Amino acid sequence: MTNREKYVKAFVQALELAEEQVKEGLSYQGVENWDSVGHMGLVAELEESFGIMMDTDDIIDFSSFEKGIEILKKYEIEMEA
Repeated sequence: MTNREKYVKAFVQALELAEEQVKEGLSYQGVENWDSVGHMGLVAELEESFGIMMDTDDIIDFSSFEKGIEILKKYEIEMEA
């Protein structure tokens, strides 16, 4: 499984979304389940999937699909297109 597939899978599992809903343009509170509780579940899913611990600032800044990819790059996790 590629890093991008793991990233999408984390959204699907944490936010109970269909895979086709997880794409660029998806943002915090842009779908019903990405509220504050869903956000923490998503962060936990990403941390587990990639074996990282996100800084508090990164958790707060994680506001969109694209921003999440940018944040993961700080943890040396590269996303292929």
